[in-house]
Amino acid sequence: MNWIVDDTWIVIIGALTAIACALPGCFLVLRGMSMMGDAISHAVLPGLAIAFLVTGTRASFTMFIGAAVVGVLTAVFTQWITNLGKVDRGASMGIVFTTLFALGLLLIVQAADYVDLDPGCVLYGNIEWTTFDVSFEFNWGSTLVFVPRAAIILGSVALLNLCITVFFFKELKISAFDPELATTQGINAQLMHYLLMTQVAITTVAAFEVVGSIIVIAMLVTPAATAHLLTDRLHWMLVISAIIGASAAGIGHVLAIVVPPLIGFESTTTSGMMAVTTGLLFIVAWLFAPNYGWLSRILSRKDVENPFSGPLPTD
Repeated sequence: MNWIVDDTWIVIIGALTAIACALPGCFLVLRGMSMMGDAISHAVLPGLAIAFLVTGTRASFTMFIGAAVVGVLTAVFTQWITNLGKVDRGASMGIVFTTLFALGLLLIVQAADYVDLDPGCVLYGNIEWTTFDVSFEFNWGSTLVFVPRAAIILGSVALLNLCITVFFFKELKISAFDPELATTQGINAQLMHYLLMTQVAITTVAAFEVVGSIIVIAMLVTPAATAHLLTDRLHWMLVISAIIGASAAGIGHVLAIVVPPLIGFESTTTSGMMAVTTGLLFIVAWLFAPNYGWLSRILSRKDVENPFSGPLPTD
């Protein structure tokens, strides 16, 4: 395996993406709204495409604004359909995100005629090419150091999500577990809900170029779900999910380099292997987690059901 500087940056960018996704992802999992991340990651496509059509560039801050607005509207429309139409939340999300996603695809095809936009990249990302888009470079002694644009964007989003999580930890925590209790304590649970939806929308659009709108769902949900199996404390869940996501980025990139030649393929995508790695880590936690692992629960059940499984009583 020939490791170069580009490989290091790919791992860093993947890790920043995973950390940015893991923080709001924990609250989505705790709220039982994992599929809302799926809905928003698809529904922000119209905002992304409109920003492309208006500005003619992928590097515009307008892209983030458009995605955030459409992401919040997705949550608002879902809530309206659920409350006013007496429709199940899952069905409401299906109605909203499929409609907006289809509209976004139509706009993306239209936008591709005017700007450098690959619809496939929007769907599954292209993290391997992010190192070619350099924001700035400088000489460190005799070494030329460069910083990819994706690293700056995703580092900023990860820092933003960290600041929101730290500053509004109490409000997000209480709103996630008991919105009614949050309201009685003077916390605007509805505002916290839309703040979380805005986080998810901004994080999703920042991750488009790296992992796309499909694999970003795995990065939002799977590390958080894995951490939830390992701990009952929210602050540890946030830390563990970030570590799992960052680890999956490094392991996934190494596997993307090593595994394909072993099975007769030329190559595979790092983003896809990152998602596979998060799934494998979840399976390990599901099997071996101390309290909630499948094997742990089977063994503890046997201890309870079999009174002779422990040491024999003595006189």
